Amino acid sequence: MTQLEALLPLDFCSESYKDAYSRINAIVIEGEQEAKDNYQRLAELLPDCKDELLELAKMEYRHRKGFEACGKNLQVTPDLEFARQFFAQLNENFQAAANQHQVVTCLLIQALIIECFAIAAYNIYIPVADDFARKITEGVVKEEYSHLNFGETWLQARFPEVKVELEEANRQNLPIVWQMLNQVDKDAKVLGMEREALVEDFMIQYGEALGNIGFSSREIMRLSVHGLAAA
Repeated sequence: MTQLEALLPLDFCSESYKDAYSRINAIVIEGEQEAKDNYQRLAELLPDCKDELLELAKMEYRHRKGFEACGKNLQVTPDLEFARQFFAQLNENFQAAANQHQVVTCLLIQALIIECFAIAAYNIYIPVADDFARKITEGVVKEEYSHLNFGETWLQARFPEVKVELEEANRQNLPIVWQMLNQVDKDAKVLGMEREALVEDFMIQYGEALGNIGFSSREIMRLSVHGLAAA
């Protein structure tokens, strides 16, 4: 995007905007659906937290319905097949961990990586969104912080015993985030979202989450390298 293009208002009705939006909108719809499914699975793995996790799942379902309304408002059909492929590797890793009852890995993928990814994307999208989508997204992002907080709280309470698994899960899954960003770089720019801003916001959110769990600043820098090396 040139400096002149960045100063021009976005044309939400243009074919180029709608084309890019069909994929970005699909990603947020599918992301919220998979989050719902993931929290329901976590409720099975963590029966002591079942009620809270099922409530988080209900929130994710409401978010999905909200983003479906955003697409309809712009008369855009979301490319859900693209979105399912977009999340395929993280979803596969989550399912594999769940099948092995690796709750720590599941929480890192869903409650940390995916939630931080979503919060970063929504933060960068809100200033450039159409009025209808802005209101929906502002409401969603407030609730996403509660989902992030659940993962932080659960992992922080068990930090010494879960630290090694967290480090391994980070090594396996953080690089996937940058692969995902690369896939939507062009579409995000059409919507007025700059890659550098997305990366910065994600790293801030993710680093703060790791710090809240118990990792030191030095450890957070080391963990973050696994992602930046793949960027």
